[in-house]
Amino acid sequence: MESLTRALRSIHERHEKIKHTVHTAWRYPLPKWGQYAMGCVYFTVPIVGGWCVMQWAISKSVDEIGARGEKLQYKRLQGYGNKTVIDGREEKIGAGGKYGGVNLAVSGSSTQENNRIMLEAMFRNERKKREKGKQQDEQ
Repeated sequence: MESLTRALRSIHERHEKIKHTVHTAWRYPLPKWGQYAMGCVYFTVPIVGGWCVMQWAISKSVDEIGARGEKLQYKRLQGYGNKTVIDGREEKIGAGGKYGGVNLAVSGSSTQENNRIMLEAMFRNERKKREKGKQQDEQ
């Protein structure tokens, strides 16, 4: 374990030395085209790297489950909307069901009406606060 710690410390020290050299001895102001080029490099490297990682993940997915899921053990979708299969039983999840949650796309008319009323009240309060702020600014 001690040798690993020593090796990591050595790598860290060498990295710090390189950083110091790059940021002191080699540094001079870049012209506009150089700033633009470095901006492009710093922007594109993570984008291209992320794209490569995604392509690798897609290929691994195809290898593991097949292009259309033909290698899956269970090919039937287990759950839809706010229901899922847990231990062989179909259970409601989300708002009002197991694991809590909120009412989003699967909400009844009473829930939608309550949400509308609460939203209107929030907007009303915000309008009052803004009007009060404007009046204080004018004085």
